[in-house]
Amino acid sequence: MNTKQLRILSDDILNGHFLGYSQIFDRFANTHSNSYPPHNIVRTGDNTLDIEFAIAGFLPEEVTVTVENGVLAVTAEQNAATGESVNKDYIHCGISKRGFSKQFSMAEYWEIESAEFEHGILTISCKQDIPEAKKPKTIKIEYKS
Repeated sequence: MNTKQLRILSDDILNGHFLGYSQIFDRFANTHSNSYPPHNIVRTGDNTLDIEFAIAGFLPEEVTVTVENGVLAVTAEQNAATGESVNKDYIHCGISKRGFSKQFSMAEYWEIESAEFEHGILTISCKQDIPEAKKPKTIKIEYKS
């Protein structure tokens, strides 16, 4: 689905049911333009998910994960002093090692539990911790005659 189709979907269907959320749908439509590095979002439970980034070629100390004001930011910049590619004569270079910055707006009550870097994959584990007072509840209906 391209950005134009997604915008039509959000304008015609979703905005009719969600008041004041059009900027969120627009932001979602625009996130597909920044596809580097490739990433997955994996549901691991009812209230948990993992975000996996394919960042082969980066050292753990070249990657930073921060959360500030409800925004998860993942950035990486290759350290020129440790980069081996400077001394290599590539015939073909298909593994990108360019720096990047990706940001995700986190919904209320979502927190980062951990971040692990293994075999070129950075995995950030997230959990939604809704306070008891905010959880859905069923209201008993009393019938009066």
